[in-house]
Amino acid sequence: MTTELRRLRNYIDGEFREAADGRTIDVVNPATGDVYATSPLSGQEDVDAAMAAAAAAFPAWRDTTPAERQKALLKIADAFEERAEELIAAESENTGKPLGLTRTEELPPMVDQIRFFAGAARLLEGRSAGEYMEGLTSIVRREPVGVCAQVAPWNYPMMMAVWKFAPALAAGNTVVLKPSDTTPASTVLMAEIIGNIVPKGVFNVVCGDRDTGRAMVEHPVPAMASITGSVRAGMQVAESAAKDVKRVHLELGGKAPVVVFDDTDIAKAVEDISVAGFFNAGQDCTAATRVLVQESIHDEFVTALAKAAQDTKTGQPDDEDVLYGPLNNANQLKQVSGFIDRLPAHAKVEAGGQQVGDKGYFYAPTVVSGLQQDDEIIQNEVFGPVITVQSFTDEAQALEWANGVEYALASSVWTKDHARAMRMSKNLDFGCVWINTHIPLVAEMPHGGFKKSGYGKDLSAYGFEDYTRIKHVMTSIEG
Repeated sequence: MTTELRRLRNYIDGEFREAADGRTIDVVNPATGDVYATSPLSGQEDVDAAMAAAAAAFPAWRDTTPAERQKALLKIADAFEERAEELIAAESENTGKPLGLTRTEELPPMVDQIRFFAGAARLLEGRSAGEYMEGLTSIVRREPVGVCAQVAPWNYPMMMAVWKFAPALAAGNTVVLKPSDTTPASTVLMAEIIGNIVPKGVFNVVCGDRDTGRAMVEHPVPAMASITGSVRAGMQVAESAAKDVKRVHLELGGKAPVVVFDDTDIAKAVEDISVAGFFNAGQDCTAATRVLVQESIHDEFVTALAKAAQDTKTGQPDDEDVLYGPLNNANQLKQVSGFIDRLPAHAKVEAGGQQVGDKGYFYAPTVVSGLQQDDEIIQNEVFGPVITVQSFTDEAQALEWANGVEYALASSVWTKDHARAMRMSKNLDFGCVWINTHIPLVAEMPHGGFKKSGYGKDLSAYGFEDYTRIKHVMTSIEG
């Protein structure tokens, strides 16, 4: 891992550029707390330039054939594989993530997802043409929406960028993508790779802060704004986009319930849930961090989960024995610590509950029991390596508590009873329900939530269709 300070740049209209006014942001490696790069703090002039480039490139890219767009995306996937180690190193420096896990758990799915959308480009579906009125034939066209303003988060900078640009480009749109101000490095490298494959202006990267993202969303050029981020950020985007009726795609926070019934294999459930809760330091909207356990096995489960937490290791990216690295930034460390500091008297910290080391933003794997449904830590997203445990009596109470939050992204049910699993999956008010597993995602299936977790889908044909618009064409067949 390098400590050499370097200067990252925007990628606009096929070239790398500094911010027009020369402003920069320091970029910190969260595993060390040290500044390793500077990134543009882009303003209105930079956003204007990127939007103009994307708008100018759109007609030609729109008019390429699906086969041509597929070929470009397949080339991008191949190039990501060829430069995998560079991408992995940049992502690890961005986030402090373990190099080995980034290599095995993130890069392969990213490449697969790009290849999926490459195939989807050639499989747009619509109703068949037909005569729904005498003498007139109707057809349905699916078309790209136009320029897409996209804002990616800091928890999975590379993968979330893929989830955004791949369906957008496959559908024939052009893109202006902003990475998080804390994690721009891997996105800038992706721009270099993609820019060698697609025409200039098709893919643009603008670095900056919240004001940069706000300027993108409020800009008159984009037809669509897409963000993965907090509920607050999503609300602000939706409000801004409403002013000129932009289409909005939101993937926001989560508070996934993990409902464990008393017929579950406790050892297997604890093993899987601890990994799904602590992976990526719990910085995942779908993380298995809100566990509800049936009262008859509660104590045994908590003891086993606390032991699993104590056996889970966090540390530097080059340590092959760690499951996760640091929290992404100093503010996030403060937020996670604050939840633990404010725990009510009836809560019990079974494991962890403190910062680890005096360098970087590491936090110990933490388990908290004795919690009640209206406790802050149950209702609000921690976004850290903290698993809470509640005890429930029966299926009805489990369902009430599982659904009793404002988020609705993902959930899981752990039981050997098939009928109960089917009832729970029907009644859980979440965009995804896993049964006897938690967190696997595949390119072919949709990912997205309800309620304050947002709307629109990532991945799958549904995610692809979100980047298209529908046009009805009717023609007389009587001359």
